[in-house]
Amino acid sequence: MKYSPENVEKVITAVIFILIVVMLTACSSVPAVTKVNIAVPVNCNVAKPDKPNLAVDSLPIGADIWDKMAALRVDRINQKAYEHELEVAMSACQK
Repeated sequence: MKYSPENVEKVITAVIFILIVVMLTACSSVPAVTKVNIAVPVNCNVAKPDKPNLAVDSLPIGADIWDKMAALRVDRINQKAYEHELEVAMSACQK
């Protein structure tokens, strides 16, 4: 096969054209953007509520059953209020 200057010029022109087309297609493609949500730990500065004192503990050892039952009812109410305060404090930290 003979290499004439015209054939070499056509080959070089074709190669340059192909390179330009390849470069333009590479520049026109946009990479996909992926959004990633990462949880960042944040300190929670909520005061811990004070634990209630048990009314049953303040009863004398020989207290009758009615005094014990009344004290247990009071303790249950206090415990529910304490649990509610803890839940409020926890929900403030989770926002």
